[in-house]
Amino acid sequence: MPANAVEVADLRKSYGPLQAVRGISFTVAEGEVFAMLGPNGAGKTTTVEILEGFRRRDSGRVSVLGFDPATGDRRLKQQMGIVLQTTGVDPYLTVAETVDMFRGYYPHPRQRDQVIELVGMTDKRDSRVTKLSGGQKRRLDVAVALAGDPQVLFLDEPTTGFDPGAKRNAWDVIKGLAELGKTIFLTSHSMDEVQFLADRVVVIASGEIVAEGSPETLAGRSSAAALIRFQIADASRLPESLRSQARLAGDVVELETKDPTRMLHELTSWAVQSNVSLDGLEVTRPSLEDVYLEITKDAGAPGGES
Repeated sequence: MPANAVEVADLRKSYGPLQAVRGISFTVAEGEVFAMLGPNGAGKTTTVEILEGFRRRDSGRVSVLGFDPATGDRRLKQQMGIVLQTTGVDPYLTVAETVDMFRGYYPHPRQRDQVIELVGMTDKRDSRVTKLSGGQKRRLDVAVALAGDPQVLFLDEPTTGFDPGAKRNAWDVIKGLAELGKTIFLTSHSMDEVQFLADRVVVIASGEIVAEGSPETLAGRSSAAALIRFQIADASRLPESLRSQARLAGDVVELETKDPTRMLHELTSWAVQSNVSLDGLEVTRPSLEDVYLEITKDAGAPGGES
């Protein structure tokens, strides 16, 4: 198996005059959790469908586990799991029967009860699909994708409809799969999900890659200015060096700085010496969502394909 589970070079796809994907290149390492983000119409879905073998590219080179997905090679399909936004399964089968059915399509499937346990549905193993809640059906979608014990797993909005507890459990499952050496290709609109799961992120807009990095460093996030926010009864008491930089909104004070350690030292030293309370003191940097919105704010969608 190659060092990179996925390799894409100069990938292009058009629909008539519409250029949905415009010469993008990236790699995904074995065992990596890789997230592709982008607004609707950015070319994200087209790219993923080409990798999955559901759509033909116009040009460029694509390799998944050493195979070209365009050939439809059975050996690739046997090593690939896919969680689509909507998956159709027989509503009158039980959870166990559904997993068993999909296990039968693969030469070396994962054990049924292990799959069901991985997605937290042991207590629902004998329930019919039609009786499941939306979040439970979504968990079953993940179970179906895991049934064949795939080497690479494509997850499209995998935790849609999950309650917070079920979502965190699903994230732990995905992390565990990566620790076992599985490669995860994630598309999601949940920035918390991407922040928790992804080792690396690519942002695509208007068919082009506009940013790439870890969730912590994307678009210079790690070195972006920090925001210090607190409440104080009388902001006029602040030292002049801080007051001149402050943004005031009632009793709320905001200070923006590239050197939060130094500014916090100055602020808290003054507060202790002056016996002043800095209520609600917090220090934040731009969130992943802030960075993503800034990167894509001027990106015009090229059309209806995503």
